[in-house]
Formats: sequence, structure tokens, C-alpha cells
Amino acid sequence: MLKKLIALIVLIVAVIYIVNIFTIKLSPKQETVNFIELPENFKVEVFADNLGGSKFSTPGPNPGPRMLMLKDDIVFVSVPKQGEVIAFKTKNNKVDERKIFISNLKNPHGLAYYQDWIYIAEEDRVIRVKDVNKDNVADIETLEELTKLPAGSHWTRTIKIFDNSLFISIGSVCNVCFEKDEKRATIQKCELDGNNCKTFASGLRNSVDFLKYNGKIYASENSRDMLGNNIPPDEINIIEEGKNYGWPLCYGKQIHDSEFDKNIYIRNPCEDTEPSFIDLPAHVAPLGLEVYQGTKFPEEYKNKLFVAYHGSWDSDDPVGYKLVYIDLNTKETKDFATGFLSALTVKGRPVGIINFNNDLLVTDDNAGKIYRIYYE
Repeated sequence: MLKKLIALIVLIVAVIYIVNIFTIKLSPKQETVNFIELPENFKVEVFADNLGGSKFSTPGPNPGPRMLMLKDDIVFVSVPKQGEVIAFKTKNNKVDERKIFISNLKNPHGLAYYQDWIYIAEEDRVIRVKDVNKDNVADIETLEELTKLPAGSHWTRTIKIFDNSLFISIGSVCNVCFEKDEKRATIQKCELDGNNCKTFASGLRNSVDFLKYNGKIYASENSRDMLGNNIPPDEINIIEEGKNYGWPLCYGKQIHDSEFDKNIYIRNPCEDTEPSFIDLPAHVAPLGLEVYQGTKFPEEYKNKLFVAYHGSWDSDDPVGYKLVYIDLNTKETKDFATGFLSALTVKGRPVGIINFNNDLLVTDDNAGKIYRIYYE
């Protein structure tokens, strides 16, 4: 009887341990954002609320808002789990009107615009649609499907339009493997109508966001899991056409993943891959990127790369859960917005970032909010 009791206790402890690894509790709904810690004279307020969210923090995307886009005075945000893109008409840096721009989509994520078209990346395709009468509701009769995409696993699809071309980030189908679909773990480049897509860059396990600044494309990279607490580093990469960024054979500064690849080489298999531009701590899960280009932040923050660390799951001690900013010249990284994690209580998980007038907007897919960070 005693042995059975001990066995039961061991089983219960094991179950609790596993649950704590994969699910971190979210604190009760935050009525304020005082938990977010910022440098002196910075302020934060809730720009928009009731955008999904969850009582728990789980690995990968949470149910709330993800990627942002500003077009004129309209802020667009994707809410994948609700299948919606929501449009916020703004006035004096506040929401003046809220509408569902389009719904019934499959995990919409990335957003972009070109002329009169709003481009939306769903899990399995890219579409574009117009708002002819400017009422912030998509005119469905104008909707065009541009290109099909592979679905599943790392399902977030991010799109940008640079130099009259459409760029699409497509994550891997696995943690670490050799892909069968040549579109996976790449950034694709297509014409604006979705035709003539080709691989622009490869070896990118999961580049959830990317941007172009001063002629260079910078991308976040979520590296593989299950190698321990400290490796491999997550990354910021400078993306160039035709380059291979290493995954699944290599990570960081051209380090061979010998845990996955057991082959013996005479020549370094990472020699022809691109090293990371900046190594970030392992498992912080860098997602949204934005270079601050407003005028109100102090000089220290201007033209710096802001990065949203969504937060870890494959780490004994949770890491990430904050915003940092990076000097692209010195590569120095500093904390900007912290407090999203307190002990094992998750109060939020930052995702997307955009310039908004002279401020920053940040989505939180765990709390279901958009925050406005400004300087006084």
C-alpha cells in the first residue's frame, strides 16, 4: 500500500512538472499596464483591448493580436485565432473607430499594402483586397488569391513589400529536419500579383518578422530547441539574395549542429552559410522588429532596432518576455520594456511593433491588447 502511495505521489509531481514546463499561468486580467517597466519618462497605455488573449501562456503563438500595419491614420492588426484583421481609425493617437476589416480567414498574420491593395498572409495563401469606399471594411468582391503557401507547423506567414516585390517568410515544418518542400524555412520573393515566386534566402528556420532599413533587410530568427538552456542563440540576420543562413545544419556564427547532423566532414559544412549578424540569448523567441524613426524619443533610441522577445518554453528558467533595442552599428542590446514576466506569472507576451506617429505600438498576443509607448 505504501509503495502504491509513493508511486502515486511521484506521478502527481511529474504531471505538475510537465504542465509547468509547457503552460505558464497568466495573471488575472490586467486593468492597468503599470506592470510594464520602461526607462525614465516613458509612458505606456492600452491602445486597444479585447483582442482575444488567453488565461494561459503556451508555446508558440497565443490567441491574441499579432502583426501591425499603419496606413494613413488606420492601424490594422491581425488576430489569427479569430480569423480576422481589425482596422482602428485613429485620432490624436487614440482609437476613434474600430471595425472588422475582414474575417473568415485561416490564421491571418502578415500585413502589407501597396497603392489601393491591402495584402494579407494567411497560413496557406496570400490574398489582397481593396477598400473601395474607404469605410475600413474590405470589399470582398475585389479579393484576389495571389499564391498558395504550405500550411502547418510553424504556420505564421509574414509579408513585406520592398522595391515593387512581395516578400513572404515561411517557417520550417519541424524543430530540426531536412525539408521536403523547398519553400519551407525560406523567404520567398514574388511579383506583386503573386506570380514568379522564387527563393530569395534559405536556411531560415522561422523568421517571424523582417524589415528593410538603410538598404538592408533585417530578420529575426527563432533557432531550434532541445539543445539545452544556452544554445543555440536566437538571431538577427541581414538577409541577402541567394544566401543560405545555415538551418538545419548550422546556427549562430557558422556553428555545426552535430547533435542533428552526425556526418563526418573533411570540409566545414557551415563554411558556405551566412553567420548570424547578432546572436541573441537562446530561446527568447524574437518576433516583431521595428526601427524607431520618430522624433520624440531621446537620441539614444532613434534609429535603433526594437525587438519583441515573445518568451521561452524550452528553458529551465523562463527568458525573454520583453522589448529590447539594439544599436545596429555597435550591436549593443539593452532592455527597453520589461515586467511581462514575474516569477512564473506571465502578464503579457509582446509580438508586433510599429512606428505610430512619434510613438511605438506593440501587440500582446497573450493579454489580447495593443499598447502605445510614448515619451513625455
